[in-house]
Amino acid sequence: MTPSAERWLDRDAGPVVRPYAMTRGRTRPDGAGFELIAVVAATGVPAGDRLRYSPDHARVLRRCAAPVPVVDLASDLGLPIGVVRVLLGDLRDEGLVAVVAEAQPAAAGRRPPNGVLREVLNGLRAL
Repeated sequence: MTPSAERWLDRDAGPVVRPYAMTRGRTRPDGAGFELIAVVAATGVPAGDRLRYSPDHARVLRRCAAPVPVVDLASDLGLPIGVVRVLLGDLRDEGLVAVVAEAQPAAAGRRPPNGVLREVLNGLRAL
């Protein structure tokens, strides 16, 4: 193997594909973005020939058969969150996925219950 070819191969992971290659250089989806904890799901509309994208688009669509948070989708597929957001944007533009639950913003001036704060503090102390 030539030295230039070696830098594109990780012995454990196989060929390295840069994230910008998966998204054709895009770093953000067209239109509205996706919050990390937004729940997305396939709409049930048949992809047919409309899914003219990469195999990664198909993987995302298959995983969205059941509602899934965006952050879990990225973790399950082993893809960077930015890549997943762009792929979801493509699928949303085709009407194949939709956000089914948005993150609820915290009310201004409200604190979480004391029990939650105590658990966080205990977890930090355990570190």
